[in-house]
Amino acid sequence: MRDKLIFAGLFAAGLAILGASWWNLNSVSAQTTVPEEHDGPVMVIEVAGEANGVIRIALRDDLAPNHVERIVTLAENGSYDGVVFHRVIEGFMAQTGDVEHGRSDSNSRFWGMGGSDLPDLRSEFTDETFARGVVGMARSQNPHSANSQFFIMFAPAPHLNGQYTVVGQMIDGYDVLDNIKRGTGGNGAVVGTPDRMANVTIEK
Repeated sequence: MRDKLIFAGLFAAGLAILGASWWNLNSVSAQTTVPEEHDGPVMVIEVAGEANGVIRIALRDDLAPNHVERIVTLAENGSYDGVVFHRVIEGFMAQTGDVEHGRSDSNSRFWGMGGSDLPDLRSEFTDETFARGVVGMARSQNPHSANSQFFIMFAPAPHLNGQYTVVGQMIDGYDVLDNIKRGTGGNGAVVGTPDRMANVTIEK
């Protein structure tokens, strides 16, 4: 099953992060910055649930043009609207983007098991570091299997560098990110009613 593979490596590697109680989630020094010359699209996510507010993400089409194009396409056709944050691991990351099975009104047994009706993408790995607020594409053990799911980092995870495609960097909404409902189930699965992306738009 796809869900058994997507993010499996990320979760295993993230166990070290889970024990890092010294990490201050509000540390600005650990956040990467968007290049001043960035003029690419910005993804605007309206989050609803325990966290309510807006997260804005500068999409890095200079790093991963094909993955950013995919995100823009799915956002503009409304595919991300209503999709839940199905896997949220304290001190590590929040994962969402399963447009096939991940809407809040769908069967929770299948959250995280799907992608979209578009083909999987070849990896676009770079030297960009996985710092707080960085957005990466989720994938299975196959490096060329990213499709629609993505994750937002709560904290730095240098062991992910070069292993997952970086597609963006948060530029606003860290208070919203930090309040997203955490998962208490196996592998960080959110139990009960997860927070969701109520509306996702693109600014160009």
